[in-house]
Amino acid sequence: MNETIVPDSQHRGIVARLPQVPRDLAQLARFDRPIGWWLLFWPCAWGVWLAGGGLQLELVLWLLVGAIAMRGAGCVYNDIVDADLDRKVARTASRPVASGRISKKLAWSWLLTLCVIGLAVLLQLRVLSAVVALASLALVAAYPFMKRITWWPQAWLGLVFTWGLLVGWTEIRGDYWAVLAAMYAGAVCWVIGYDTIYALQDREDDALVGIRSSALRMGRHVRGGVTLFYTAAMALWALAFWLYRPDWIALLTLLPAALHLLWQVATLDPTDPANPLERFRSNRMAGLLIAAACFVVGNAGR
Repeated sequence: MNETIVPDSQHRGIVARLPQVPRDLAQLARFDRPIGWWLLFWPCAWGVWLAGGGLQLELVLWLLVGAIAMRGAGCVYNDIVDADLDRKVARTASRPVASGRISKKLAWSWLLTLCVIGLAVLLQLRVLSAVVALASLALVAAYPFMKRITWWPQAWLGLVFTWGLLVGWTEIRGDYWAVLAAMYAGAVCWVIGYDTIYALQDREDDALVGIRSSALRMGRHVRGGVTLFYTAAMALWALAFWLYRPDWIALLTLLPAALHLLWQVATLDPTDPANPLERFRSNRMAGLLIAAACFVVGNAGR
């Protein structure tokens, strides 16, 4: 494997065939690690489908494009800001900006290009949901600095990565705010749980260079902590479903997702370097299961 391909790439073969600069730009936007944009996209779909507008395939596809572009833009921005820290962590030292293969000037240009794609998606939305989407930019800009000032940057990431839920919902309807609030709070708890699992990979390096994370804060109690946040997520999602459709059958649609999250914590092994990454990536399935539940509950009886 080419040494300039980061260790956790999911598409080593595809990326390795690209010329060096396109390869670095692809890695900079994390195109070789699609789990990030799946996790950003699924809350968008939740909002659309729970709001009861039907399949809304064109809208959902636009939101998927937006998730890919804006997740890429967020990663480029994060790598520009964190270049000095990334050089000190084994897993991130080979990133294009940290290693010096991509200049910050080129990285900023790439960031602008991705934002233009995001703008094209924004123009497809109603004014209200477009304003909601734009409101996330302040949270996105602040995120890279959270690991320097709080032990819970995962909570801030939760606010950012689930913002698409608000966008999807407000594109379809402008009521049932209690339902939306409960879904959003549950989604934030879900992100704290899965990103704590992700942070287990870097605990030793993070402690050495002074990066803070919930994985470090929880210490030996990380499994219990993740269980707590996943439980809170399920309880809040159940509350949202009940407020929207007070029917016990509606709550049963959450059972597959609950079992999946239970499997994650039951099989989590913080001592095995490969295990946390696999459990983290499995949240693509968790997002899909919640999306299916949202569609059923939101569109039952239409």
